[in-house]
Amino acid sequence: MTGATRRKRTLLANGVDLCAETFGDSADPALLLIMGTSATMDWWDDELCERLAAGSRYVIRFDHRDTGESVSYEPGVPGYTGDDLDEDAVGVLDALDVSRAHLAGISMGGGIAQIVGLDHPERVASLTLMSTTSAVPRQREPALPGMTAQAQARFAALKEPDWSDRASVIDYMVELERACAGSIPFEEERVRAYAERAYMRTRNVRSMLTNHDLIHDTGSPADRRLDELRAPTLVVHGTHDPMFPHEHGQALAAEIPDARLLTLEGAGHELPRATWDVVVPAVIEHTARR
Repeated sequence: MTGATRRKRTLLANGVDLCAETFGDSADPALLLIMGTSATMDWWDDELCERLAAGSRYVIRFDHRDTGESVSYEPGVPGYTGDDLDEDAVGVLDALDVSRAHLAGISMGGGIAQIVGLDHPERVASLTLMSTTSAVPRQREPALPGMTAQAQARFAALKEPDWSDRASVIDYMVELERACAGSIPFEEERVRAYAERAYMRTRNVRSMLTNHDLIHDTGSPADRRLDELRAPTLVVHGTHDPMFPHEHGQALAAEIPDARLLTLEGAGHELPRATWDVVVPAVIEHTARR
C-alpha cells in the first residue's frame, strides 16, 4: 500500500499509545529514527526527515514514552523500564506493518538500535549509530574517556527550572543542548524552536525531562555482545562530542563486524544542520545496498 507523503498518528505499540509521524512512500524501504533521552521526535528536524524521504526512504519518527504526545507518567514514577523503550521501537514497526527497517538512533536512541539489532536481527536491515556508545559491555580495551570536564561544569551550573513557567523550562532545554554542543557554532534559534515545539506537544514536561533518567534495564546486558551484531553498521560521531568523546565512536566501529565510521569534524553530541550535507547522503548510501 502506498502511504501519504507526511502523516502523524497515535499508534498502539507495545501495549501503549505512542505518537509517530511518517514521511514519504510506505512502499519505499523503511528508516526508523530513534531519538535520545528526554527528547521528542521533533528533534529529528522536519527538513532532515524530508531530505531522507526524498532519497526514496519511508521515514518514521516517534515520541518515546513521557515525551510529546505519547503516553505520559507522573514525574518521578516512570511506569516502564529501558527494556520497554527498546521494545517500543519494534512495536512502532509492528503497528505500521513494517516487517524490516533500517534503524538510525542518536545518543540513547543509538543504544536502543543496538539492542533491537541484537534481540530482533530479523527486523533490522541496517544500523546507523549517531553520537552514542556501546549499549552492552565492551569486549575490547582500552577504557574510554568519560564526559569532558567542560560539559560536567556546564551541567553542574544548570539549575532546575520553574516547571510552571514556560519560558524557564524552554531556556533550560536550550541550555541542556548548548552543553552538548561542539565547536560548530551553536544554532540557538533552531534549537529554541525545537524546544518550544516539544514543550507545546508534551503532556507533562517535567516527566519528559526527568523520568528517563530514573529508568533501568531488567535484562542482562552481559548476555549480549557487539560482535554479535550482523546488521551493516554506520557509526556517525563528532570529534568534539563532550558526552561520549570521539573514542566511543571509534570503539563502536572497531567492535561491530565490518562497521564503518563517519567522523564529523567539530560536531558535538548533536547533529547540526552544517553536517547534513554529509550525513544525509551517507545514510541514503548506507541504506541503499541492503
